[in-house]
Amino acid sequence: MNWNSTKKIAALALAASIVVFPLAKPAYAAPLTADEYRTFLSSKFDLTVSDNVTKGQFISYVAELLPGEAAEEYTFTDLAASDEFYKAAAELYEKGYLSSTTVEAKQQLDPWVAAILAVRAAGLQELAATYTDEKIESALAKINSSSSRWVKHVAQELAVAIDNNIVPEQFYSELTAKQPASSDFVAYVLGEVASYNGSYKNYLGYASDASLIAKLISAFNSSDIIQVSELQKIVDTALEQEIITGYNFKDARYEANFVDEYAITYGHSDLKHAIQLIGLLRSEGIDAKVQLEPKTSAFLYLSEWGEPSESESFQVKQINNGNYVAFSKEYDLSFEFNTIEDKEAFQQIVLDYAKKDADDEPGLIYGSWWQPLYYTNTQLEDYVSISNNKVSLGNYYAQTFSLNEQVKDIAEGFKKVNADVEVESYQFWANIAFYNYLGGTDFK
Repeated sequence: MNWNSTKKIAALALAASIVVFPLAKPAYAAPLTADEYRTFLSSKFDLTVSDNVTKGQFISYVAELLPGEAAEEYTFTDLAASDEFYKAAAELYEKGYLSSTTVEAKQQLDPWVAAILAVRAAGLQELAATYTDEKIESALAKINSSSSRWVKHVAQELAVAIDNNIVPEQFYSELTAKQPASSDFVAYVLGEVASYNGSYKNYLGYASDASLIAKLISAFNSSDIIQVSELQKIVDTALEQEIITGYNFKDARYEANFVDEYAITYGHSDLKHAIQLIGLLRSEGIDAKVQLEPKTSAFLYLSEWGEPSESESFQVKQINNGNYVAFSKEYDLSFEFNTIEDKEAFQQIVLDYAKKDADDEPGLIYGSWWQPLYYTNTQLEDYVSISNNKVSLGNYYAQTFSLNEQVKDIAEGFKKVNADVEVESYQFWANIAFYNYLGGTDFK
C-alpha cells in the first residue's frame, strides 16, 4: 500500500524509468543445502528431521508436505489403523507412491528408498518410465552403480533422482552405502519434495545474481492492477464509510514463503526505486533472496484534488459522494537475508539512503519516501508492533494495516458491511516512520 503521505503527487506521477547497475561483487548464489531445507521445514511445516529416521517417519514426513489425505481405508499387513503412521501410509498408498501393503514402518530408512519415494512424491513417475537403459546407465554411473543392481523401475527412479538433483552430488555415496539415510540426506530430499509440490520458497533470484534486474523488470512489467469485484465491493464500502483508510490487493500465489526469521518485506510503487534498492544492497555487500509480489494499493482520491488522470498503472472509480477510489499498481519486495545480522542491517541502510528527511535531500536513491514501509513477522529492535487485517477470497486477499488497538473496530466495521466477512488479524513489526504515519502523529 502506498502509505506515502504525498499521495496526490504519487497518484499523478507513477512513471517508472529503468537503470541497470553493475555488480558490486561476483554474481554467485550458493546452492541449496540440507541445513537451509531443514530450517524451512521446521519454520513452515513444524517438521523436525530426527536422527536415525525410520521408513515410517519418512512416510509421515512426506505426507506432511503433500495436500489432502486418504479418502479410503486400506489394510496393511504390518500396520494397524491405530498406528501413528497409518494415515500417512494410507495417503501415500492411495496416491500410488507406496506400491506394497507391507510398509515396514519400523525399519531403518535406506537412502535409495527415500530417493524413489521422493521422486514419486515429486510427481516424476511418468518421467521415470521414459528412461531407457542407456539413460539409466548414464545416471547410475555417477554413483558408481549399474542397472543390474536394481529392479528396473527402481533403477529408473534413481536415475531421475540423480538427473534432477533430488539427490545431489554430495549425497551420491549414500545411495550405494549399506547404512541408513543420514539426517542431512533426509532433510534435502524432503526439501526437494516441497519444491516440486510448489510449497517451497518463491523468488526471482539473489540480489547478487547478474540476471536479477532483468527478472525484476519483467515481473513488474507483466503485472497488472488487481481487480477482484466481489471482494472489492466489500473493501470499497469499508473505505467509503471510513472504516479503513486504504487497503492492498494481493495474490497469494506470488508470496515468497520465506523463513520469517530472516525475512523483511519492503513496499513501494516505482520500479526504478526497486532497482536502485537492489544496487544499494550490492554496494553494502549484503545478499538476499528477492521476490517481487505484485500489489494494488487503493485509497480515497478526493474530488478537490482535481480530475484524476488514468493510465495502465493508475485507475479510479467514482463513488457516491463525488470522490474516487484510486487504484495504484505497486509491489512488495520480499527479502530473505543470509544472516540475522544482514536482516538487522537493512533498516540502517534504508534510513541512510532511502528515507527522505528533508525536501531535495541529497544522497538518497530515486523515489525515496518520507515514510518508507518495511516490516517483518518477527520482533526486531527499533521496529514497532502493528496489525494486518486481511479479508480473503480464493487466492486473492485485501489487507489493511492498522494500530493494534484499532483491530476490533475494523473487524466490527467489516461485519456491518457484510455479516459473512471473516477478518484475519495478526500482529507484525514495522518501521517507526510508518507506525507514526498510521497514528497520525508525525508526518515525517
